[in-house]
Amino acid sequence: MGLKVGKNFSRQEKTLIDQSHCWLITIGDDVTLAPRVHILAHDASTKKGIGFTKIGLVNIGNNVFIGASSTVLPNVTIGDNVVIGAGSIISKDISSNSVAVGNPAKVICSYAEFINRKENELNKSPHYDSKYTLRNPNFNDEMKREMIEKLKANGGFGYVE
Repeated sequence: MGLKVGKNFSRQEKTLIDQSHCWLITIGDDVTLAPRVHILAHDASTKKGIGFTKIGLVNIGNNVFIGASSTVLPNVTIGDNVVIGAGSIISKDISSNSVAVGNPAKVICSYAEFINRKENELNKSPHYDSKYTLRNPNFNDEMKREMIEKLKANGGFGYVE
């Protein structure tokens, strides 16, 4: 119906992409929409009052992650190399190479700063390869217990491939 999506697009469960105006939405390469993300290209709040629904283009660049339960509103551009935190409401453009969170979403740091911080955390935290995921048919209760114990010993978090 006109939605434009690039390569390596991942749309997780319960994601909603505005079906009634999807041709107004463009999504770049290497984009992940976490669970329950909503992308809207229309705003029907004006329909009863003025007889028209407001519409707007939505452009999502390359290498973008939009966190769970976030909403992208009409007439928004999200640049390349962007992370949007879970639960954010994106009502204005987000520039390339940035991390934004909140309602309304605001830039809190650069993409490079974010990645550097997370790499430092990774080096100090328990981390696991893909054998420690449900993608591995041999992932078992002993491996789950091991992961839980190591995470508890590290303040509750770590990383998995």
